[in-house]
Amino acid sequence: MTSLSENFYACWRSQIVAATFLRDEHFPTERLLQAIWLHQRLRRDTLKASDGKNIRVIHPGFASLEGGPDFCDAFLQIGGDAPRSGDVEIDLHPGGWRAHGHDRNKNFQNVLLHVVWDEAKPVENAPAVLSLKNVLDAPLAELSLSLENESLRTLPEALRGKCCAPLRELDEIQLTELFREAAQVRFENKAAQIRSRARDAGWEQALWENLFRALGYKHNVWPMQNLAEAKPRWFHGADSAFEIQALLLGTGGLLPEELTRSQKSSDTYLRHVWDLWWRESDGFENFILPRAAWKFHGLRPANHPQRRLALASHWLANGKFLSKIESWTAAEILDKKLLNSLLEIFQVERDEFWSWHWTFKSARMKKPQPLLGAARVTDLAVNVILPWLWIRANEGGNEKIRREVVRRFFAWPAAEDNSILKLARQRLLGTSNARILKTAAAQQGLIQIVRDFCGNSNAACEECRFPELVRAATNLTKSAVNPVAR
Repeated sequence: MTSLSENFYACWRSQIVAATFLRDEHFPTERLLQAIWLHQRLRRDTLKASDGKNIRVIHPGFASLEGGPDFCDAFLQIGGDAPRSGDVEIDLHPGGWRAHGHDRNKNFQNVLLHVVWDEAKPVENAPAVLSLKNVLDAPLAELSLSLENESLRTLPEALRGKCCAPLRELDEIQLTELFREAAQVRFENKAAQIRSRARDAGWEQALWENLFRALGYKHNVWPMQNLAEAKPRWFHGADSAFEIQALLLGTGGLLPEELTRSQKSSDTYLRHVWDLWWRESDGFENFILPRAAWKFHGLRPANHPQRRLALASHWLANGKFLSKIESWTAAEILDKKLLNSLLEIFQVERDEFWSWHWTFKSARMKKPQPLLGAARVTDLAVNVILPWLWIRANEGGNEKIRREVVRRFFAWPAAEDNSILKLARQRLLGTSNARILKTAAAQQGLIQIVRDFCGNSNAACEECRFPELVRAATNLTKSAVNPVAR
């Protein structure tokens, strides 16, 4: 075999990697530091914080894909303190903690450890600092070559959950049934929450509040709910989608105070909205949300709350919206047409402004974009519409509708992939392949397992009973199939 020194491809590769991961022979990029931390390429028994305290890394955490600290849910022991779960931030220089504004950002308040390259001194009112410069388990150039193809999105085998091995012993039928039963629990829990709200506010109000929550996604659930709770007040007397938009945007504190001065279409629309809002604002003084209630960081433009409220205004202005949902339940629909049949109800006619703009400040698009896509319809279906229809039928004793709603839930095609599912598949199932979850119900089942078990343990699966339960169920199944094994 050709020696490494004579292998021209190895030489090429070395040059490329050096350019990508090393600023010079002795200084890494932040991306390489993140890979070193994820794979723990460290002399782990020698780790000490800048104040001299020993650091024990029980689990390095999971790479964050949505902003905030670089790693979340790490499990660390620092000095004589008890092991704790928290986040880890990685910077090249110790000064990055304040230079990057982490000390003022509430998203970083759970950071336990600030990992850096340079030697550091303790910083008052800041997390413990660990320098990696002198604790690597191999030369920096060697690490850059070995870790170059290791994606931060791929969880190393050693960091997978303790349930991964027993789950792999389940065949496809067993795994499908496990997800199905977990999904049923999640579905009925959502339905029970809707029922509880409906008892106080009525079925219609409960539906609107849950629709608004769903439009808020994970970032803006609560401000959306606040707006929906005020619906009986701001909806009274509004005759058009535009009027409802003005009231929603004004009450939500989402109206820009100044015109763009550069986009005629935006400024014209904004003037009209402000004209209407000024006339009505006094009656909403006690309901107006502060702009600080909203989170905009990490949002896709299509998911901006301004645009989501514009969509909701069209639903509210449609006097037949709720009756269409109820009729949809009774209609005979093939499984493959379920999504599109509901999309027809939720998709709205072209909006004169919002079909052409993502936000107030964005430039006018060349082509109009729908206010709602198929992926969001699936989220609305499995999290709101189907649970709402099911619990109403259940409370009303309509067994036929109840069975049909359940059938549609388990037949619904898989939703768009997300960060929770990506991590859960790797941590529990040992795969990054999204196709292993063929339906939205299977995805919901996996999320429920994560909430029930991973959410009540830590990254090291400490005291988690799920692996034990899976093994017991597997052995029971094997005994039932093969009596000799008893």
